[in-house]
Amino acid sequence: MSSIAWIIFFVVLIAMLAIDLFVLNRNPHEVKVKEALWQTLMWIVVSLLFCVGIYIFDGNGGLFTGGEKALEFLTGYLIEKALSMDNLFVFVMLFSAFAIPPKYQHEVLFWGIIGALVMRALFIFAGVALIAKFHWIIYVFGAFLIFSGIKMVFHKEEEQPDPEKNSIVKFCKKLFPVTSVLHGGKFFVRENGKRFATPLFITLIVIECTDLIFAVDSIPAVLAVSNDPFIVLTSNMFAILGLRALYFALAGITQYFVYLKYGLAIILSFVGVKMVIGGFGIHVSIGISLAVIFGVILLSILGSVFFAKKKEVKINE
Repeated sequence: MSSIAWIIFFVVLIAMLAIDLFVLNRNPHEVKVKEALWQTLMWIVVSLLFCVGIYIFDGNGGLFTGGEKALEFLTGYLIEKALSMDNLFVFVMLFSAFAIPPKYQHEVLFWGIIGALVMRALFIFAGVALIAKFHWIIYVFGAFLIFSGIKMVFHKEEEQPDPEKNSIVKFCKKLFPVTSVLHGGKFFVRENGKRFATPLFITLIVIECTDLIFAVDSIPAVLAVSNDPFIVLTSNMFAILGLRALYFALAGITQYFVYLKYGLAIILSFVGVKMVIGGFGIHVSIGISLAVIFGVILLSILGSVFFAKKKEVKINE
């Protein structure tokens, strides 16, 4: 992609973050489902418009020549969006375990996503550079995705996490003093002339570390779709940007998605196989990949809604 395409992307990114922070969520408040659904729709529309822009002008000087790139973006976006939904289960449990009121959850998620954007960008450029220099690394990524998919099927549901037993929390408490109570939406406070981190900040750190773990699966999965840094980065970023609104839209009904993890396991395994066989010259078209991924997500969600008993997930009141 040309430098103009990169500039447009960063302008859109900064503008949307500014609108989100200074307009939509200027004052801390509990994000209701209706508001979250509208914001989720907004992020999806912006992402699809960006995809249309790639289709119309792919950065190489041609009009309506970016069909393949647009499909790569859409497929990468869908993969990352689906895998990001798995984060919601963890976020629900973390906010409940740390007793973070809904009105302050947006603050944690906003800065958590800022950190995730930076980490994902570093991961993506490192991954693209590794594949370009060491072609055999695609077999490692592919095998890892297949392993992750199989592991997800047999992974048992975790119990409610205990903050006091969390290794990240213990490490943070060794680095700096931490208060035991919230101080509104503040990450740090001063007490008796000493600076303390609040539980809100500790929650942010735990969420950042959790996202780092999820990125280990999601980045190789998107790299299996495209090795174009622009496509991989933009599809990843737009999916992550809408994650916060999606959390508030779906947090109350995530307990119904009991088959989602099986769908995600199939997607990871499929993408892993696609990456491995691609190294042997067997190419699976982007159109087929997009159809398979969309179909698996749709069936896993519909199956969860209509055929499964809901799980008991504790939601903050």
